Amino acid sequence: MFHAFASPQAGIRSLTVVLHSFLSKNYQYVLALAFAIEEINRNPHLLPNISLGYDVYNALHSEQKTLENLWQSGLGKVIPNYTCRTERKSVAALTGTTWAVSAQIGTLLELYKVPQVSLGVSYGLFDPDLSDGGQFPSLYQMAPKDTSLALGMVSLMLHFSWTWVGLVISEDKRGFQFLWDLRGEMDRKGVCEAFVKMIPVTERSYYSKYWKYHLQIKESSVNVVVIYGDTDSLLGLNFCKWEYLVIQKVWITTSKWDFVNIEREFLLDSFHGTLIFSHHHGEIPDFKTFITTASPSMYPEDFYLSHLWLISFGCVISKSDCKTLENCPPNASLESLPWWEFDKDMMEGSYHVYNAVYAVAQTLHEMLLQRAEMQSVGNGHELVVDPWQLHPFLRYMQFYNPVGDLVTLDEEKKLDASYDILNFWNFPEGFALKVKVGQFASDVPHNQQLSLSEELIEWAIGFSETPHSVCSERCIPGFRKTSQERKPACCFLCIPYPENEISNESDTDQCVKCPDRQYANRERTRCLQKAVTFLAYEDPLGMTLVCTALCFSLLTAVVLGVFVKHRDTPIVKANNRALSYVLLISLLLCFLCSILFIGRPNTATCILQQFSFGMAFTVAVSTVLAKTITVVLAFKVTVPRRRMRQWLGSGAPNSVIPICSLIQMTLCGIWLGTSPPFVDIDAHSEPGYIIIEGNKGSVTAFYCVLGYLGCLALGSFTVAFIAKNLPDTFNEANFLTFSMLVFCGVWVTFFPIYHSTKGKVMVAVEIFSILASSAGLLGCIFAPKCYMILLKPERNTQHALQCKAYSGGSKPP
Repeated sequence: MFHAFASPQAGIRSLTVVLHSFLSKNYQYVLALAFAIEEINRNPHLLPNISLGYDVYNALHSEQKTLENLWQSGLGKVIPNYTCRTERKSVAALTGTTWAVSAQIGTLLELYKVPQVSLGVSYGLFDPDLSDGGQFPSLYQMAPKDTSLALGMVSLMLHFSWTWVGLVISEDKRGFQFLWDLRGEMDRKGVCEAFVKMIPVTERSYYSKYWKYHLQIKESSVNVVVIYGDTDSLLGLNFCKWEYLVIQKVWITTSKWDFVNIEREFLLDSFHGTLIFSHHHGEIPDFKTFITTASPSMYPEDFYLSHLWLISFGCVISKSDCKTLENCPPNASLESLPWWEFDKDMMEGSYHVYNAVYAVAQTLHEMLLQRAEMQSVGNGHELVVDPWQLHPFLRYMQFYNPVGDLVTLDEEKKLDASYDILNFWNFPEGFALKVKVGQFASDVPHNQQLSLSEELIEWAIGFSETPHSVCSERCIPGFRKTSQERKPACCFLCIPYPENEISNESDTDQCVKCPDRQYANRERTRCLQKAVTFLAYEDPLGMTLVCTALCFSLLTAVVLGVFVKHRDTPIVKANNRALSYVLLISLLLCFLCSILFIGRPNTATCILQQFSFGMAFTVAVSTVLAKTITVVLAFKVTVPRRRMRQWLGSGAPNSVIPICSLIQMTLCGIWLGTSPPFVDIDAHSEPGYIIIEGNKGSVTAFYCVLGYLGCLALGSFTVAFIAKNLPDTFNEANFLTFSMLVFCGVWVTFFPIYHSTKGKVMVAVEIFSILASSAGLLGCIFAPKCYMILLKPERNTQHALQCKAYSGGSKPP
């Protein structure tokens, strides 16, 4: 680390060096300083007839010893009464590269309030603390602001879908500020931290107890780790030990953290593929040529350069003058050194040094122009400039450097940095190259801030393709995220969306409900148009029910024909054959009315369904009731009770049918007048279908009709049950009892099944109940009679019935 001073002495260059430690990276800063000063001295338009000179001082990597080292190196000459040297005092101090050194030197320079030393220009990281005008009124920072660094890193993570990352940050003020900014951006963008390792700034131990940092990071499930800090602040992590661990991680860091090490195996195993954010800057023409041609023979007073030759090329110092180098290779040059030993490309810090020199030169130029205009000149050989006189000019200095980049020292006008994204290549071993693979700029539209050339990126050892770093895999379209208790937001479960809700995007927790006429596909990714359906004649179920209804209707018609043909036989005449005809006709209508429930519903069919069903069954059940009453009256009426015989003879039981039907008709009329059935659509019962059905309108009226039928059926069953033990020669009470038992059983079963089904199945259940109850009445009442008529005709005679009656001990009434 070094500090340089520029002095406006005509034709004078001087270099004073005290070496305490050597770092090749820092020596490039010295060369950048020399290159800038020589370039300015050659420029006839900038400080004409004036040559800039400089002094260089070294400091160890120790904040505690910085002032001591600088004092011993000769910085004391700028303090009054501490030096007898006659050289002109320096007008500016370029301090860096860390904020701590800049702060300490700035404090020292302000302490004495000496004009010659009141200006400091820092070329390290931009630090908000150094912008405190009250504490450091004479300190100016060259580096741009890093407020968009966190945004740039998070944008890179989002580009590669890295939502689960680790953070390794130096435990200092700047590290905490970066952690605050980074966490804010990560929270806004949905990126989670797997761990945060704060590395003590002062930790420099190499003992085994500090391997805990390495092992915790190595065992973590993350594949991406952010490292923030500079070389000094992260020495405690002791990354050089990682050559033995083969860490397969992708590192995201800044150019301020120098992970380069001479041990090439370390580079190969651990940091190949690192992504580095570096301040964007233009390429300085001829700088690389200047570096590769620099040699101790060109700069004999540069002890640093001689020392670099000694350690790099095996030269020896001449014993004659202790200065000249001997036994050097003939082709020895900085260009022949490998990259990790000396970087020939201008680094970020060197670029800031270059701009700092130009800032001082531009300030001197403007000040001297103003002084010339005022005809105020010093002696004929020197232009006397006091450092404090530069402040009014330097404070608002803004200019374009030779490569066209805007340079400003005004804190209010300083823009956020744009970053080059570099990829560190070290495969094959020793390749050691930083390749620009992208750029991030915060001052452009959001979708254009990050640009990457992914085909250039070399990933860390162990990754053959873009690494994957997530806590939970993405939820594919059709699934939504649900958080897990006590886990970060990036650790979630994927569960399918509810029925009829979709999402065509990944990792969403908001869904869209499909319209009623649409339904969600199986993957829950899009809505499909529902097909219109109903219980059609063409459906297998509909066709089966229609065939069943027609078969039973035909069978009922056949039975009616048999009864009409054999109307004069005793069995047909028994228990009022007219009621039998009415019952058969009503059952025929019951079978036929079930067909109204099949096919595309319309208003007419919806009304006819319920009206015909209610009236047909009312006639059928009331007829059964009339027949049971007839049976009871026939066997219970005795001779003395002639009045009962008159009721039986007058056909009073037959009046039950019109009375009961009139009551049911009244209920149906009220139903149709208040809330009649109508055509409705059911878009929810069957996925993918819109069912057209007949809505019953008033559910209360519907159940009143069914309830009335149930009361009639219960009454018929009760009367028939009372008469079931009467002599059975002319008695069909047993058949009537069993038929009503079947009828009631069917409709009692109907209710729970009907309410547990939806759509077409519900209609089918109602049709089945109609058919089953009607078939029960037909079979239980008329099957035995048809058997006797068709298969046992010899028993269907008056003589046979009388013989059976006498043998059974009963006489006909």
